[in-house]
Amino acid sequence: MDGPIVDQTPTLSLIVPVLNEEAAIAPFLDRSASALDRALELLASGATAEWVFVNDGSTDATEAVIAGRAARDTRVRLVNLSRNFGKEAALAAGIDHARGKAVIPIDVDLQDPPELIVEMVRAWLDGAQVVNARRSDRSSDAVVKRVTARWFYRLYNRLADHPIPENVGDFRLMDREAVEVIRRLGEHSRFNKGLFSWVGFDVATIDYQREARQSGQSKWPALRLWTLAIDGIVASSTVPLRIWTYLGAMIAIGAFSYAVFVILYTLTTGGDAPGYASIMVAVLFLGGLNMLALGVLGEYVGRIATEVRRRPLYVVSSTLGFQEDN
Repeated sequence: MDGPIVDQTPTLSLIVPVLNEEAAIAPFLDRSASALDRALELLASGATAEWVFVNDGSTDATEAVIAGRAARDTRVRLVNLSRNFGKEAALAAGIDHARGKAVIPIDVDLQDPPELIVEMVRAWLDGAQVVNARRSDRSSDAVVKRVTARWFYRLYNRLADHPIPENVGDFRLMDREAVEVIRRLGEHSRFNKGLFSWVGFDVATIDYQREARQSGQSKWPALRLWTLAIDGIVASSTVPLRIWTYLGAMIAIGAFSYAVFVILYTLTTGGDAPGYASIMVAVLFLGGLNMLALGVLGEYVGRIATEVRRRPLYVVSSTLGFQEDN
């Protein structure tokens, strides 16, 4: 007689995108394993967890280090992307491969403390389907990063169709129901923070103090952060396009009013010789506005071109630890 069917599905999945993080893997696994063990104690007997590492085209020994840990711990799984696709795509790959009933994206640098997972699981058990981790203290970040982050959240939430919670990154817990909705979203210009907030569901928030990076260097220079900010705004709002409709209308009204003034002035006084300065100011002002408007249009058209090509968001070259799913 056959025995009872055992549910092999992990209860918790940690999604960990990595790029050249060989020195950070071992400290992260050691610290997060302890946190996961305490979180699993809150759940039903037999609850399990997994780490889903997504190697986003690392050129150091990151893959080898993860493979070595996977050989000793079957809970460690690895998805190798064929090249560097960027963190947003790597996070999407992790979401697609994670099997847990609750999924937690987390960075490997330990700035987001794994110990918070215990509080996230408590909130999940209390009924929350999405548990956000909000950075109440970002003193470990550089001053410029803190200031620009504050500006970004304010600008984004003024423009976006659906606001995102301020100082909440990718680190959060999402119930399987929310994860399945996110997996069905097909856009390629991804801004995951916006997508995570867009899906809704019952949300709880936990505050924490962000720690200093434990090893390695940030993979987010200023230019990449700027690009991510533009992607986020363009992917979440059409307000930048609408602004030019209003601005164009205002300029047209102003130009018409000025034309009426010039005609009346010429008829009553005979007019003066046209001035070079006023012509150049008008030409440069309107020319600059046109170029700026074309730039905004180009951002949207470029993303439309990306979407209509329908290329995959990422390409997987190999996996490790998923053989049991076949």
